[in-house]
Amino acid sequence: MTKYFLYLFTILLFLSQGAYCQYKTVVKGTIKDIESGQSLEYVNIRVDGTTIGTSSDLEGKFEIIVNAEKDIKLIITRVGYKAYNYTIKSFTRGEVQLNVQLVTSSSPLEVVITEERMEKNGQIRQNVDDLKLLPTVSGNLESLLPSIALGTSSGTGGELSSQYNVRGGNYDENLIYVNDFEIFRPQLIRSSQQEGLSFPNIDLTRDLSFSSGGFQSKYGDKLSSVLDIRYKRPEKTKASVSASFLGASAHIEGSEKLGKDNYKKFRYLIGARYKTSQYILNSLEITGEYVPSFVDLQSFMTYDISRSLQLGVILNYNRSKYFFVPDSRTSGAGLVNFALQLSTAYEGQEIDNFEEYMGGISLTWLPDRKKNPYFIKLLASANRDYEDETYDILGYYQLAQIETNLGSDKAGEVVAVLGDGTQHDFARNHLQSTIKNIEIRGGYEIKNYHENPKLSSNHFIEWSVKAQSEDIKDKINEWERIDSAGYSLKYDPEALYLSYVLKSQNQLNSLRYTSFIQNTYTLKRDSVSEWQFNLGLRASYWDLNNEFLIGPRAQLQFRPLNWSHDWAFRLSGGYYYQPAFYRELRRPDGTVNTDLLAQKSIHIVGGISKELYWTKISSKPFHLIAELYYKKLWDLVSYEVDNVRIRYSGENDATGYLTGLDLRLNGEFVPGAESWINISLLQAREKLNGVQHKVREAGQAEGTDVEYVPRPTDQLLTVNVFFQDYLPRRENFKVHFNLAVGTGLPFGLKDNNTVYRNTYRYNPYHRVDIGFSLLLWDKKWKERKPHHILRFSENTWLTLEVFNLLNVLNTASNTWIKTVFNTQYAIPNRLTSRRLDLKFRVDF
Repeated sequence: MTKYFLYLFTILLFLSQGAYCQYKTVVKGTIKDIESGQSLEYVNIRVDGTTIGTSSDLEGKFEIIVNAEKDIKLIITRVGYKAYNYTIKSFTRGEVQLNVQLVTSSSPLEVVITEERMEKNGQIRQNVDDLKLLPTVSGNLESLLPSIALGTSSGTGGELSSQYNVRGGNYDENLIYVNDFEIFRPQLIRSSQQEGLSFPNIDLTRDLSFSSGGFQSKYGDKLSSVLDIRYKRPEKTKASVSASFLGASAHIEGSEKLGKDNYKKFRYLIGARYKTSQYILNSLEITGEYVPSFVDLQSFMTYDISRSLQLGVILNYNRSKYFFVPDSRTSGAGLVNFALQLSTAYEGQEIDNFEEYMGGISLTWLPDRKKNPYFIKLLASANRDYEDETYDILGYYQLAQIETNLGSDKAGEVVAVLGDGTQHDFARNHLQSTIKNIEIRGGYEIKNYHENPKLSSNHFIEWSVKAQSEDIKDKINEWERIDSAGYSLKYDPEALYLSYVLKSQNQLNSLRYTSFIQNTYTLKRDSVSEWQFNLGLRASYWDLNNEFLIGPRAQLQFRPLNWSHDWAFRLSGGYYYQPAFYRELRRPDGTVNTDLLAQKSIHIVGGISKELYWTKISSKPFHLIAELYYKKLWDLVSYEVDNVRIRYSGENDATGYLTGLDLRLNGEFVPGAESWINISLLQAREKLNGVQHKVREAGQAEGTDVEYVPRPTDQLLTVNVFFQDYLPRRENFKVHFNLAVGTGLPFGLKDNNTVYRNTYRYNPYHRVDIGFSLLLWDKKWKERKPHHILRFSENTWLTLEVFNLLNVLNTASNTWIKTVFNTQYAIPNRLTSRRLDLKFRVDF
């Protein structure tokens, strides 16, 4: 473990270096035409009395850093528009967001500027532009979350998986939204090798926000986290194309005016992705023929019917095909003085097919009102999955002990055969799910009047009512036969037994009803303080088990504006519950428990954030976040994890708790290149109802009684670092460094993981990925390179990625081998080794 603590020590030492704080404010904003709503480029923003200034880009965006210790006057000008002076009050350090609406010189209207300084309670917000070149094996946006989000890890799926654990929760406890549409994932996937492309398309994404717990009532009924993704609202035609050894992608976006009115615009986003992980999978220990093929087609379109009414349509087709013919495997395990070798020859094949169709429509009514504005939004969507998992694989194995004495003549040779037999796995599993929902939601803002001009406040009330139908058809037929030394296990001289059999056929039809109401109250006293308090109530009813649930949630955020340092404080919590989906309902024997209650928890999350200025490193601020949390859990459905497959007990048979500390620091350690450092400490514990758990210490014959044991997601320490740099005076050559370190996750004996539960741990996970990106063309070079071969593009990148730079073989799961005497040995299933990838990306 020494090297892992060295990793942590190095990072903590770096964080502890003294920072010379200068009180600054980062002013960001977007500038638009007040009548047409179009983004305005080349708008000049200058700090009065100084030489500090900038101009807006093609999307109307700008950013400028000003001194926070005194009032700052911004002068905003553009040819053909009215000039305007805007004052940033002193002691508003941190980040100020300005929404500027300019008017033409001949217009009778006045310039409108609104200012925002409060973040969403407890949510990390991130623009995705900095993430598009980040090296990732899976190619999915979710794979980047451990680098940017609090308390997030990829679990046992490792680098191949787009699934993620958040603060001791499992893969099924995370909410994902895209433009307010909830996204669902396949149910049958059992290994990260089978995973294809997830729903979110980074080429279509504008930004994302992420909450690791204690989130608002407007978000749904899960126990762990919320990923809220917003797709772009394009104003002009753009496109991109990228290709690598792992696949390709392309997208096009644009905006077309329909009719005489400027506001009647049709906006479109269309993306296509193809992924093949064959090159990566060929580095696994099991040799054979891997033929994975993953395709995703997606579009998001909007049309402004009137100034107040907008129509939106989202469409998605996703197909994952996984074909595998194994050949052989040689794996090693054990200690220095006791080494094991598993040698296997295979017959048979695996063919998996996952297809998903999703369509959604939204209608948003947002009338133009200066006083008490409101909106009403209608959403309807349908999601249909077809999942087929078929395999028939016969493995002839030999488990042997290897001579480890280097001085022996037989060093490295087999000295004893511990197991010799056959493992036969068979499955014909088919699942079809159809999920349809309709929702109406709204919001109403109440602006309060105050005689004191320095005091302002408002209420923003949001509400929703949603109905969802679920139709599940599931047919399971899988079994396992183990033959050791000519005897089938379990051994019986009178009969032939299979070691595992699961056959069932289930069909469920149910309706869910959910609703919420919440009020966000914001109170701002210029140059003194800023408060935001959110109080909400969420309710649900499921006709399958007739369970009605109602739970309050609250978030409080306070930002002092007159302190000598820039701080923000957050406190959130409430009652959270997670009604079961089909997978939680299904017991290990294949029967369905329709009386299963929702899993429940109480969240308490406290956090602080601070803007830091290290002027020797960067003129832009660094953002430090620290959050401490505690979650009490009951009515839990216990489970075990095998790679990315979760096997639930189908019963409310456990209670537990989660507690931990998350730290994140992000900023430009190198000017113009954003970097992130995440450190998390976690303790996840549970106890099975009616079971006295025991822990056996080294040398003990009998175990010691304990009240709580580790949950399958218990991971004491995780460290994720993403760092960007470029060559001096050569900013077109960037380096992307990604480090992930995590202590080992727990597991228990197969078929005997109750009393002595999760007493073993996988080896710690550690991995380094690095990418070298060369900017081959930038449109800014057009004047000095007018005949460049790539002048047709906006920018073009060539990236060399090195995955698993240190060639560390991390563990995803175990293969359990039994002898005829019923002794079990766990042989690790390794993840990928070192691989190179070359990626070419063109933006138009």
